[in-house]
Amino acid sequence: MSLAEILESEIQGEISAIQQQANTRAAEIVSQAQEQAQALIDSRTRLLANEKAAGLTRARSAADLDSNAQRLSASDSLQTRAFQEAEGQLKVIPQHPEYSHIVQRLLQEAHAALPTAEAIETSSGELETVRQVAQSLGIQAPVRVNESVTTGVRLVGAGGKTSLQNTLLGRLQSGRETLSAQVSRLLQE
Repeated sequence: MSLAEILESEIQGEISAIQQQANTRAAEIVSQAQEQAQALIDSRTRLLANEKAAGLTRARSAADLDSNAQRLSASDSLQTRAFQEAEGQLKVIPQHPEYSHIVQRLLQEAHAALPTAEAIETSSGELETVRQVAQSLGIQAPVRVNESVTTGVRLVGAGGKTSLQNTLLGRLQSGRETLSAQVSRLLQE
């Protein structure tokens, strides 16, 4: 073999070795780039999945809040109507024949709390019933008209300084908080 052939063979060998190293190095670079790209894709996918989950959670929370607000609004509306209906029913009770028994209890309770009453007040529509009940109970205080006192009685103390009102509408109003809880529970059922 000639020197030129030997040199050419060695050069070819070196060229092959350099190409092999270059190919190996290129394969490593491509592999690293693919790993980095896949890691970036995985990271972005997780980030988007987390953002999606957070968005869904926020949307569900907003929907729950809106649903609860609508339910409360409906409940409040129904409660208001229930109390209006109850007031309407109580306002017509003085027209029932049993009303004198109700007035008797209301007047007895009020008189027990304010036995020194100088006057009994009630609306003009209830005046005669209250007079008869007061007379049957032996209460000597005069009965007079006060149109602001409906569905019951108001006893006025000495000199008008004290008074005690005992009416069905007043009881409804004073028990409204307790009744509201019960009405809410019934509405939820």
